[in-house]
Amino acid sequence: MEFLTSYGLFLAKSVTFVVLLLIAVAGLIAISSKSKKEASGSIEVEALNDSFDDMEEIIKEAVLSHDQLKAEHKAQKKIDKEQAKARKKNPEADTKKRVYVLNFDGDMKASAVENLREEITALLTMAKPEDEVVLRLESPGGLVHSYGLAASQLMRIKNKSIPLTIAVDSVAASGGYMMACVGDKILAAPFAVIGSIGVLAQLPNFHRLLKKNDIDFELFTAGEHKRTVTMFGENTEKGKAKFTEELEDTHALFKSFVADNRPQVAIDDVATGEIWYGSRALERNLVDSLQTSDEYLLSLRNDCDIYEINFTHKKTLQEKLGLAAEAVVDRTLMKLWSHANPNQQR
Repeated sequence: MEFLTSYGLFLAKSVTFVVLLLIAVAGLIAISSKSKKEASGSIEVEALNDSFDDMEEIIKEAVLSHDQLKAEHKAQKKIDKEQAKARKKNPEADTKKRVYVLNFDGDMKASAVENLREEITALLTMAKPEDEVVLRLESPGGLVHSYGLAASQLMRIKNKSIPLTIAVDSVAASGGYMMACVGDKILAAPFAVIGSIGVLAQLPNFHRLLKKNDIDFELFTAGEHKRTVTMFGENTEKGKAKFTEELEDTHALFKSFVADNRPQVAIDDVATGEIWYGSRALERNLVDSLQTSDEYLLSLRNDCDIYEINFTHKKTLQEKLGLAAEAVVDRTLMKLWSHANPNQQR
């Protein structure tokens, strides 16, 4: 037991030394790199046609006989040869429409907008009005200003007269639908959740609890409506009425935005905060077609060149060192646990 204790103390000291060393190095690097501005990430582009071709080839190799596969390859070579000749005669005639695919997986703060803005900037350097952008959108909504920015990023595509298709496989509600309605066309899976054109705000109030325990809460403001309701003070009817008025104004702006982008929608009928599944949303003109994103992209395969664009954030050295330190601590704690519990190892 004494050996295990000594060994544990030694490991703890070692971990402490390593962590302090990593923190010191990270600090020095942070100081030295303040004046250097590096790219925060990089754009990655994947040709989805190649992915589809690879999938098809794998299936063919599994289900076709050797002779059938040989015949398939021979026929494909002939087609490729004819297409090459046609391109040589008339290079412009073979130019295919390009489809750029983006992905947005939304949280409460619409954090993915940081990637989205970079991806849209990148594709706008190449995309033309005869091309198309497809956004695979998944979001239950969140903060108004955050999703307002995300919708504004999509407006950059519309302002360049580039067709924008929004594909919703699971959910585009509230702020998610604020983004979706910008699209020229909205596709939804039959049971995707659509709508929730409403505004919500909720907060607990601890005033009675503080009062019961003789705790005073003081709030100082300048401006009649600087703070209408609080978590700790006593909320007045006047304050609550003003807060409700602000929510109603936000809702009116939301309704106006949807109506401007989808005039075919009877806005007063759908802006009730309700949600509808895809097939019901289609009846209310909230979406244009029932189709999954996979089905839609696969249908474009033969006639379009499809590219998926992703912006990948570059981890800073400090983040990498932090992850390394965390791994060292985890391994050390696991060793300590293993020595202290030899009979529980598997």
